[in-house]
Amino acid sequence: MEKRLKVWVYREGEHPLVHTGPLNDIYAIEGQFIDEMESGKSRFMARHPDEAHLFLIPISVANIVNTLYKPLVTYNRDQLQRVVMDYIGVIAEKYPHWNRSRGADHFLVSCHDWAPDISQVNPKLYQNFIRVLCNANISEGFKPQRDVSIPEINIPYGKFGPTPQNTSLDKRSILAFFAGGSHGHIRKILLEHWKDKDNEVQVHEYLKNKKDYFKLMGKAKFCLCPSGYEVASARVVTAISVGCVPVLISDDYVLPFSDVLDWSKFSVYIPSKKIPEIKTILRGISPSRYLELQKRVMDVHRHFTIHRPAQPYDMLHMVLHSVWLRRLDVSLLS
Repeated sequence: MEKRLKVWVYREGEHPLVHTGPLNDIYAIEGQFIDEMESGKSRFMARHPDEAHLFLIPISVANIVNTLYKPLVTYNRDQLQRVVMDYIGVIAEKYPHWNRSRGADHFLVSCHDWAPDISQVNPKLYQNFIRVLCNANISEGFKPQRDVSIPEINIPYGKFGPTPQNTSLDKRSILAFFAGGSHGHIRKILLEHWKDKDNEVQVHEYLKNKKDYFKLMGKAKFCLCPSGYEVASARVVTAISVGCVPVLISDDYVLPFSDVLDWSKFSVYIPSKKIPEIKTILRGISPSRYLELQKRVMDVHRHFTIHRPAQPYDMLHMVLHSVWLRRLDVSLLS
């Protein structure tokens, strides 16, 4: 990929729905990716569509929702679906590339919760299209053979991600930590069993007395990362940034970059039905096993970091690599 890959970004369309996206907050990866590919600094940019291996549809689902659904008076996805279909119609009529592959070498990057819904209105049109999504939920139609799971990352203004911490292991006095709202059924179960009930497994809905969320994560050995309304959680990247072993509490979630990263080497998975057993499970991890997990967390941190311009093996390159692998699969099967 590093030597060969070329990506063409279609130039049709105008801001704010196309060619831009959020650069901060939890949907920021879609804006950062589009901006990276259109900045002129990426060596993967194709000079002409005929030399491209992949074609980026530069639409931001987050911007569509923020522009067309504000004020939010309907949750009907019709406007969102129409914008994406109209854009594909324009490029399919103007260029041969969509039609020759039936969209198999085309992709869209989005972290917005509604992004998977773009294909519901016309499944046949999107049957080969590569959807690059944070909301990688198998039960909602995510297809790992074709779609790409990407991390959700909360990017503060003026930064490219959470501030890294390297707290020494002897200062990690909390066994497990979580603080967050009661969003979705998994968090409701977590809060019901553990909210403010245990000093080792510290679970809070809201932090009191101006406690620092990130410092508490940095003091924990394990950081609980339950799904909310959707399967992805920005806590996973934050946990990795502060050297805390992520504890993934989710069902039907396809983990990001799992084509090349073995998540069992640097995280712990607990299905939602075993939430009452969290303390027993985590206490049952031997000190040597924990040290191995924590070391691997530090090792994989570079894959969950954003640089601008992008650098080899960072998050933006990992996204491209995941799409490249899907394109290779289609080439082999065709």
